[in-house]
Amino acid sequence: MLNGKDLTFLLDVDNTLLDNDRFAADLGGRLEQAFGVTERARYWSIFGQLRDQFGVADYLASLQAFRAGLDDHPDLLTMSEFLLEYPFAARLFPGALDAVAHLSALGRPVVLSDGDVVFQPRKIMRSGIWDAVAGRVMIYLHKERVLDHVQQRYPAAHYVMVDDKPNLLAAMKSTLQGRLTTVFVRQGHYALEPQAAAVHPPPDMTIESIADLLHHGLRDFQERP
Repeated sequence: MLNGKDLTFLLDVDNTLLDNDRFAADLGGRLEQAFGVTERARYWSIFGQLRDQFGVADYLASLQAFRAGLDDHPDLLTMSEFLLEYPFAARLFPGALDAVAHLSALGRPVVLSDGDVVFQPRKIMRSGIWDAVAGRVMIYLHKERVLDHVQQRYPAAHYVMVDDKPNLLAAMKSTLQGRLTTVFVRQGHYALEPQAAAVHPPPDMTIESIADLLHHGLRDFQERP
């Protein structure tokens, strides 16, 4: 039977603890209001190109590229304030911080997120997640490829990965195998895609919301074959 010293919970952020789809919708609405439909579409096109090129969602770099031809637009500079001061605490899923507190009583919660090194940590700080995990935050370009770094920084007998992307959970499970319990949170647009049900290996656990973790104890996160 595991105890709290043996167990580390690895927690994704976007669409796991925090409703990033809602943030993206708000950003799109702000862009359309300030610059119009065509320019909003241009921003998201830049965003997609950078994500494909570098493998990370980079809202600030996309805004930097988006400025081309808009330097004299009166709303351009206010977009930085929109992004940097966005009220991410209001976008936490219901029960998200309660779930983190619950996991803290069972083991050691650690944020393991993909993202850039400026906007993503700011998002985590402004949402309250940073304090909830006592500053235990790891951000990479491809978190599924750096599990050796995770194990060196936070050694544990067993790990639990909580994420909205079943393909990432499957990749991590293939690496850590029985030392990892994968928990699929069915929230956000990635989780609802048809192919989400076809990954192999499938998640060890599936929950409908992050708050459902409040109903699970140590026994549910035991080593899996």
